[in-house]
Amino acid sequence: MGSTRVLTGITTTGTPHLGNYVGAIRPAIRASRAEGVDSFFFLADYHALIKCEDPARVARSRLEIAATWLACGLDPERVTFYRQSDIPEIPELTWYLTCVAAKGLLNRAHAYKAAVDRNEEAGEDPDAGVTAGLYMYPVLMAADILAFNAHSVPVGRDQIQHIEMARDIGQRFNHLYGEAWRRVGRAGEPFVLPEVAIEENVATLPGLDGRKMSKSYDNTIPLFAEPAAVRRLIAGIVTDSSAADAPKDTGSNVFQIYQAFADAEETAAMRQAFADGISWGEAKARLAERIEREVAPMREKYAALMARPDDIEDVLRAGAARARALATPLLEGIRLAVGLGPLSAGVAAGGEGARGGALPSVKQYREDDGFHFKLVDGDGRVLLTSVAFPAPRDCGQALARLRRDGLDAFDLALVEEAQALDRDAVAQALAALAAADAAKAGAKGAA
Repeated sequence: MGSTRVLTGITTTGTPHLGNYVGAIRPAIRASRAEGVDSFFFLADYHALIKCEDPARVARSRLEIAATWLACGLDPERVTFYRQSDIPEIPELTWYLTCVAAKGLLNRAHAYKAAVDRNEEAGEDPDAGVTAGLYMYPVLMAADILAFNAHSVPVGRDQIQHIEMARDIGQRFNHLYGEAWRRVGRAGEPFVLPEVAIEENVATLPGLDGRKMSKSYDNTIPLFAEPAAVRRLIAGIVTDSSAADAPKDTGSNVFQIYQAFADAEETAAMRQAFADGISWGEAKARLAERIEREVAPMREKYAALMARPDDIEDVLRAGAARARALATPLLEGIRLAVGLGPLSAGVAAGGEGARGGALPSVKQYREDDGFHFKLVDGDGRVLLTSVAFPAPRDCGQALARLRRDGLDAFDLALVEEAQALDRDAVAQALAALAAADAAKAGAKGAA
């Protein structure tokens, strides 16, 4: 059985704080190291534009959040880490999904309904201040997921509806275009229907005022604030008025934050100190020290990364190349299935004669052992499969050589079971692809 593809999006609208680290960053990075998991992490910068109209803030947040995840231990060699805006297949897929998404489904989206309810309570027009971006948010999120056929999407309970909507939209597309997809030589259904992975045990860190730590409440402790600033913020945590030497309540914000960072032995020692009447000042000092012990090494890495944005850019671009090695062939098939392929491809979705008009296709894809490509004829028969390449660029370059030079000039050591090749069928398929490319180039030149 193959690995499970897990996808996580990170909206780029703010500076990460301790609550983000404990509740999302740390557990997600730990989960990405599990065997049998193929993790995709992306900066949801298209989504940020729905929530924030300050370009400087969005740009700064993209850098800070990318640096934060890397500083906290995300391994870009093990996971696929990319920017949403570096994947042109995502907005293209968004449009295809928009054309099958029911308006009634989008009307029921929580964020849109909440905005309408606020307007009606204020006596405003129901859609006052509601952008098409907010309304279409669930379709963009569906495209994020379906572009990589993710099996699992870890979310909090407030996001379950979005995953359910992605399933509904994907299922509708499969129903409408599944047969056409198979007629153009693709197997199965266009989209895997994602499963929601509810994060039941995600820690919710209390903020300085006892409510959930959130930028909305202005009660956060920035993850990489300087130690003096962290101590100052911790000193301001709201506590009860018990006497200095009286037993303290372990339900307090101070203890709950400490427990999120401490191991079992440290937690037990602090619980005993609370029972023995530790002063709030001493408890807060211990909390600041424990946080600093975990954060200090990451802060140093974060500072180094922030000073070298070009290095982060290289990581994200490499991640985008890996992501596109999956998304590009998927979208090639989607275009053919909906009837937007080259004119020589025929009418994929039609009935009589549709299969006979289908072009051969080349597909790049990723397996556990690396990146592969294959050549498929118009009837869906696999004619040639490559060996594994360590990087998508190597795979793409080898495929380009095959298409440019033909099979006779190609290194057959790069082909699985080369001795069993149907050389005539491969040659015909490559010729058909070359003719289609030439026709497409001619059409562009005439435009």
